[in-house]
Amino acid sequence: MLPSETDIANFIAFAPEADEGKAFVFLEGSNSVEEAVTQFYENPDKYSESAAAVSSMSSMSTPMASASDAKEAKTPIYSPPPYAPPPETTRTMQQHRPHTNPVIQAGHVRARDEQEMQNLLQSVQMANGIYNSDIEPEHEFDGYCNCAVHQYKYRKMARLDVQKMWSKAVLYPGEKAYHDCYQASLFTNNPYRYRIVSPYGNFIFSSYYVQKPSPSYYASSVHQTIALNAALNQEAQSSIDAKEPRINIWNIEQLESSMSKMTLATDSSSQADEEEEPPVEKGSAEKGGLEKSSAGKRQSMAGSVANSKTEGSKPSRFATLKKAVGMKSPEEKAVARTQKMGASGRVLRNAILEEEQGRWPTLEWRQIVATYQEKVGMTQKIAHLRAHQPTQYLHLLRAGYFEPIPVAWANLASNPLKFSIEAAAGWRGITPAWRGYEDTAEERLYWVLNHREGGAGVRIKPDIISTMNMARARMASAVEPPPAYYSPNDICHVQHTSEGYSKQVMPAPFIPFDAPEVSTDDTMILLDVSGSMDFVPVRPVYNQYLITGYTKSTQPKNKDVAKAIIRRFTDAMANHDHNFRGYDFTTFANQAKYIGVVNHQNLDAMWQNVRIGGGTRVMTGWQKIKDLHFQKHSESATHHPVYGWQAGPRTPMLRMLLLLDGEATDMDEFELDLLGLSWVHVTIFLIGVDGCPHHHRHANELQRISQVNHHVSFVDAQGNTPERFVTHELLKRHLGYEVTMSEFEELEQPPPYAG
Repeated sequence: MLPSETDIANFIAFAPEADEGKAFVFLEGSNSVEEAVTQFYENPDKYSESAAAVSSMSSMSTPMASASDAKEAKTPIYSPPPYAPPPETTRTMQQHRPHTNPVIQAGHVRARDEQEMQNLLQSVQMANGIYNSDIEPEHEFDGYCNCAVHQYKYRKMARLDVQKMWSKAVLYPGEKAYHDCYQASLFTNNPYRYRIVSPYGNFIFSSYYVQKPSPSYYASSVHQTIALNAALNQEAQSSIDAKEPRINIWNIEQLESSMSKMTLATDSSSQADEEEEPPVEKGSAEKGGLEKSSAGKRQSMAGSVANSKTEGSKPSRFATLKKAVGMKSPEEKAVARTQKMGASGRVLRNAILEEEQGRWPTLEWRQIVATYQEKVGMTQKIAHLRAHQPTQYLHLLRAGYFEPIPVAWANLASNPLKFSIEAAAGWRGITPAWRGYEDTAEERLYWVLNHREGGAGVRIKPDIISTMNMARARMASAVEPPPAYYSPNDICHVQHTSEGYSKQVMPAPFIPFDAPEVSTDDTMILLDVSGSMDFVPVRPVYNQYLITGYTKSTQPKNKDVAKAIIRRFTDAMANHDHNFRGYDFTTFANQAKYIGVVNHQNLDAMWQNVRIGGGTRVMTGWQKIKDLHFQKHSESATHHPVYGWQAGPRTPMLRMLLLLDGEATDMDEFELDLLGLSWVHVTIFLIGVDGCPHHHRHANELQRISQVNHHVSFVDAQGNTPERFVTHELLKRHLGYEVTMSEFEELEQPPPYAG
């Protein structure tokens, strides 16, 4: 781009340590002011020789530039109301192309192979007996090696350009990018490289085999990482808070009024400088015989100054010297600082308005966004960010934090809420305090939970040590299930996997929140059919925090438990609402599949269409369920091209039973979506392995979510499951009232045949 004087002033406002020469050459090599500033912070000496040449040329035109800046500063600036559209030209351009920004563009590029890289890492870890997801495989070799570990590392190095593009899009002012591909650079500013011990220890590596992590060294690595994450997060948050504008960017008129007064003060100070008497030679003041002569000389010089002002002759030599060497009075410096603040404030304000207009171009669009912010409980926080922390507001705005999740993301193998966050590797998140989260969905979920109105304090994501301690404490609280629920027909008794029921953690007392179920409510069932549903149940073996292997558990497969619970649940529901036709049944793994309407008569036949295998992407199934629900009730709802179906005041309540056997890869994204909805109640049944900390870790997380979002409730069971007990607890939460034992015994009877 060809830099204008305004562009140069805006650049210097964001990078005060740069001079006009540097501003010119960086702007000349960029497409925007923002890109130029980013390049400057990445490498301030990139154009050192060119900047020096331009700086020497620009020094001759300083008076002209100053006059132009003064004119620019005095030009009235219109301050639009919140969410006002940008100029007409921008609005016209948006009609011809979809909205984009650096975060969206970098997200598209990163999404191309993000899921492939995650799958590759998992396969290499499993092949080499590494079961902790945060441990990178290691294989030291002096020459070229074609093993799976090195194949993965070569792929990482090939993605450096993608990583740099992503880092550039999400960096905050003053931050620097880094990575862990040390083969690609001689020096690195990675803060984790020398401050975190390797999980493999400090022993001598062998080139003949892949290294194995050490439990003690891994424990030390975990402790050090947690501490360093906390320190870097606090430092980053404090840094960006300090860099926020010290002026109200939405009230430029007040700033200009202040600048006008300061300009008047500068003019008077300049005049005072010109009237100041020149210094007298030191020796003349000490010679008594020349005092009179010196006084006369001063009087003569003062007279010539007065004459010069009257006759428009040359300014004083001192004033000329000050201007020549670039000396500024305190008032001039204050005006310059204010001009920079005003220029940067205008750039930031216009960037926000343009981004808002691009993301939400119509009144309908903004109404959906406003409703979402209100439902999630972030209206006040977002308004505060926009007014007082606009730099962070723009950053989160570009990442889509203030709007519903686009429906197209549900069926994508990778989307901006599935990107992994790896602090030691330099793969960044969106917020300033991004370190410690597993992915961008978890980061956004905790950001929302911590900024909702009425929240009970700050919710910090539990670290791996806290998570394990809480999981083990929950596991230790398990007790024998109530004997009144014994049934010889339970799957564990039919298959005779082992004697008796497993101890169970008693669910929290049922507290109704949503209105009780009514006849117009829509009940649907969503089942996880990922590969683990058909595996022989296993639980991990830990040495401190390191998983060293897995051991089998004597209990039925999860798919058999799920089928038994669905049978008991549908029977009870049919007796309750007399809907003998049945309930919509959908399965999901990597993709969703609508099985049909299941009832007491056809469950076994329908089960033949259930195919087990794949990953656990709950958002694919959730999107299918939403489509089915709104296709039934389309007359009471509207459909948005990006955000999908929007319920109306007369849209019936959707009550969904979700059966899971572990944590879905996009569970945080699912929980985020549910936070903004009031027309759905989800009851989750979590199937677990007996004595498995992973099951209890996930149960603790679901418990925290149900406490925050009362439209979500859950029940879990582990090992040999007491099916009647589970079904009773599920019915309470699904129907929204306290189902008594006597009523449950009536509901659980097989429903009468209805042809």
